[in-house]
Amino acid sequence: MPDLPTEHLFTPEGWAKLAAVDSVDAAVARWRMSGLPNLHSHAFQRAMAGLAERQSHPEDSFWTWRELMYRFAGRVTPDTQYAIARQLYAEMLESGFTTVCEFHYLHHQPDGRPYDDPAAMSKALIAAARDTGIRLTLLPVLYMTGGFDGRPLSERQRRFGHTLDGFLALLQSLRALEHDTLKVGVALHSLRAVPEAAMHELLAAIAGTPMPVHIHIAEQIGEVQDCQALRGARPVEWLLANAPVDAHWTLVHATHLETAEVQGIAASGATVAICPTTEANLGDGLFPLRDFLAAGGHWGIGSDSHVSVSPVEELRWLEYGQRLVTRRRNIAVSADQPSTGELLYTQALAGGLRACGQPAAAQDWIVLDPGAPALAGATPADLLDRFVFGGNRGLVHEVHVAGQTVVAQARHRDHDDIARRYGEAMKDLLAD
Repeated sequence: MPDLPTEHLFTPEGWAKLAAVDSVDAAVARWRMSGLPNLHSHAFQRAMAGLAERQSHPEDSFWTWRELMYRFAGRVTPDTQYAIARQLYAEMLESGFTTVCEFHYLHHQPDGRPYDDPAAMSKALIAAARDTGIRLTLLPVLYMTGGFDGRPLSERQRRFGHTLDGFLALLQSLRALEHDTLKVGVALHSLRAVPEAAMHELLAAIAGTPMPVHIHIAEQIGEVQDCQALRGARPVEWLLANAPVDAHWTLVHATHLETAEVQGIAASGATVAICPTTEANLGDGLFPLRDFLAAGGHWGIGSDSHVSVSPVEELRWLEYGQRLVTRRRNIAVSADQPSTGELLYTQALAGGLRACGQPAAAQDWIVLDPGAPALAGATPADLLDRFVFGGNRGLVHEVHVAGQTVVAQARHRDHDDIARRYGEAMKDLLAD
């Protein structure tokens, strides 16, 4: 009688062998590990992926892309928000993300007036997460000004904006909805969008109530220059000197850093959310990963604008960007961990769990495809390297979140209905 296959479980201590499991093919091993958290998402932007790849200006940049994003955002309703997010969250689950931090700033009607229910857009995201089965850390965004100089929000930004009192009321209403797979935190859109006084008032209002705090920061050179000109310091430098940044904080992008800022983030205990595919798509720049690893910094990954929805691609391009700059190989390693794939996965998992504020997410599992050619003959020593660098065929076979099977045979349980609803929403969004 042939031996039954071994099930391997990845733990913080490495791979552990579980009892043999029944299988049609007794020669095939099973590989089970935690799903990764996605630390930065703007769900509605999934619907515009691929629609901003025609040159609109001789010097196309993040800032010209942003104009298209504003126009697109102006057409999204609670119903289309739900359909887009449901499609996106199903794609995340199928790729191996099991938790998402939703950095949500699309609050009001296009003219800036609140919906009859001021939380309508937030509740569309909550419903999409509930119906797909992904864990959600919802981060309503405080967005008050159009620049460091305090200029008012533009017409297209009005649906993002809140007074501080209005924002705190929204936050209170959303926190009342929390449950086992829904955590509510808070986000500051950026230093340019939140005046210093308002930042301090918000942080004072939530003091003593531990919750995730996320902020876009130092994504673009123009932002760094404006902050230096008007606040006398670089964005990360200023934030570390003027806010109680600690392990509850996540700095999104933090692309343009000097050595003291790298050291300062690491010393604060904050997590950096790195979004390699979006940062590449928008021409942002490269995060100084090697220096941050050497400083002992915490980090995770996000898919941000969702030009790609794949933890593997985010991890792979995080490493590849460093290789292109240094013209060396295997950058994300350490003296104790020579495996690039294993270090990327383990650190993205650990940093991600810190940033999403959902410890139970560590109990959500993915199972890799036991018949995938990319895993033929895999061993514990090379499995995670194969997972990250072994090609573009999806390797996630099953996904289990909070005791529920949400993906089987590599397909979300509601795949067809979700795709149909998404197609209908796209017709509405793109109609003349």
